[in-house]
Amino acid sequence: MPSLNIRRNDIVQVISGNGSDTRKQGRVLRVYPDKGTVLVEGVRIVKKTVSSKQGQRTKGGIAEHESPIDISNVALVCPTDGVAKVGYKTEGTTRIRICKKCGAELPTKK
Repeated sequence: MPSLNIRRNDIVQVISGNGSDTRKQGRVLRVYPDKGTVLVEGVRIVKKTVSSKQGQRTKGGIAEHESPIDISNVALVCPTDGVAKVGYKTEGTTRIRICKKCGAELPTKK
């Protein structure tokens, strides 16, 4: 599996997929590299029935949560240019992600 350009807490935009989710932007909550999917906040919302459990004080009903989306359907968003491709620049022993349009360094939150 090749290395992934998208990391947790990056801002991404959906570029293809379900019509209602296309062009939505959101923060990456989780990356699943073995499956090639990402979990994006506010994108691909699904409804799931939840039963109340005896003794645990959980309320039953219909719950909404995000479902993973394929990593090929999202693109990283550059703060200055919008949707951008990711490149790498090596400084010493560290690799820094850069935007291929403007050459700006992409923010990395730890």
